[in-house]
Amino acid sequence: MSSTAAGIIQLLVLIALLAVVHKPLGDYMARVFTSTRHLAVERGFYRVVRVDPEADQRWSTYLLSLLGFSLVSVLFLFGFQRLQSNLPLSVGMENVPAAGAFNTAVSFVTNTNWQWYSGESIMGHLVQMAGLAVQNFLSAAVGLAVAVALIRGLVRSRTDRLGNFWVDLTRGTFRILLPLAFVFALVLVIGGAIQNLTGADEIGTLTGGSQSIMGGPVASQEAIKELGTNGGGFFNANSAHPFENPNSWTNLVEIFLILLIPSALPRTYGRMVGNRRQGYAILAAAALLWAGSVVAMTAAEVAHPGTVPQVVGAAMEGKEVRFDTWASALFAASTTGTSTGAVNATHDSLTAAGGGVVMFNMMLGEVSPGGVGAGLYGIVVLAILAVFLAGLMVGRTPEYLGKKIGRREITLVALYVLAVPFALLIGAALAVSLDGPQETILNTGPHGFSEVLYAFTSAANNNGSAFAGIGVGTDFYNTALGLAMLIGRFLPIAFVLALAGSLAQQRPTPVTAGTLPTHKPLFVGLHVATIVVVAGLTFFPALALGPIAEALI
Repeated sequence: MSSTAAGIIQLLVLIALLAVVHKPLGDYMARVFTSTRHLAVERGFYRVVRVDPEADQRWSTYLLSLLGFSLVSVLFLFGFQRLQSNLPLSVGMENVPAAGAFNTAVSFVTNTNWQWYSGESIMGHLVQMAGLAVQNFLSAAVGLAVAVALIRGLVRSRTDRLGNFWVDLTRGTFRILLPLAFVFALVLVIGGAIQNLTGADEIGTLTGGSQSIMGGPVASQEAIKELGTNGGGFFNANSAHPFENPNSWTNLVEIFLILLIPSALPRTYGRMVGNRRQGYAILAAAALLWAGSVVAMTAAEVAHPGTVPQVVGAAMEGKEVRFDTWASALFAASTTGTSTGAVNATHDSLTAAGGGVVMFNMMLGEVSPGGVGAGLYGIVVLAILAVFLAGLMVGRTPEYLGKKIGRREITLVALYVLAVPFALLIGAALAVSLDGPQETILNTGPHGFSEVLYAFTSAANNNGSAFAGIGVGTDFYNTALGLAMLIGRFLPIAFVLALAGSLAQQRPTPVTAGTLPTHKPLFVGLHVATIVVVAGLTFFPALALGPIAEALI
């Protein structure tokens, strides 16, 4: 079978699998977040942390609970790494340096999972399991909680309450992420991913030498890494490593996991707002962006423009031969269209056009279909922006799901849109302007700039993938990228929750003949155009200096 035929079949199978689970999983998540019942294990957790699960919180209280929880998580994970050598199952690893521990703690708590280190050479098994993997669950559950709070803001009226952060966090973890991760960890073990607690073993090579091979609890971390759109790999090669991603069908499973919850959440949204067509409209917008990315990415890699790829007839540098070009392109488009950041190929070795596609994916705000929870609240905020622009064109007060979009609401939307570019562009500008960071850029010209731009794009958008080619294990990059992650995660969340609180206080406006339908193809087109134009106007100058310039050389 040709690689083209295999690639098309893989794509069709993936879409079919996502279509099959879309309704049951979406409906299940809607029931999880609207149920009035608390499971026994949940009630036990509430007693331990002394939380009243029946208490409804204002948006500001919801936000403070989220920020307090995240701060404690950062401090715990930082301390865990700094004490690593004194902990069980450290497998001989030293304590992580302070700047690196800060970067990693922030990275995993913000659902970014950026790694300045090689996992198998820095982190012991206990830190991997009880530190990093736990945050893979919790950071994804935080994203789910914020998305649900925004939905409540759209549904509720004449109230300042958005639900209970602790209840939403607990339900997202115990009822959604844990069961799915357990099942798919077993699937990956069956597929050949390793799951043990062994340290490094010396293995004899065919040439008579030896090689140190690290074991560890890989499959369990791999499952939640993809399911929670986290991305941090147990090994430096990430999902190109055969212990994490053994073969072509586990590769398909991992892409499926990356897209599973984000693609089902629009169904949850439609159910919770009481209009499934609204969910289908959100899904259609995300699907169009993802499909465009997959097509553009695959075309760029299959056509392999450039002198060297044209001479050798392929662009296989940095790609795992077990997966080939089509599977690598599909993985790259999906991992950057969400906030996952896992890779089964080296993105730094993509063609210039392909590298530009994955970078632009992240610059869209990763709403195609976006991360767990984060993708939904991001694309809904941009839908509100699209409604506002449509209202300006026809001279009507814009409304979305019966809620008026006034000065306060559009101000919060504008601040949301500007938060990530603020962290991204300032960070990249400092990195290419200061003497110290400049010395760690190993490539000159447009590609060197692209590597720096990619790093801050990935950090600010909480993706975690990298272009490589720069030394990011320095105090500057660990600190600057850590700050970009914090700004890119929590500033948008603050604006989303404030927006939800403002919407919840309104009285619904009745639908009239002049109300813009937000569930029809015309609005889906406007929604997609708004996303692309906003990202294009914001980032085109930077892209022109990097991947676009490189592609034209």
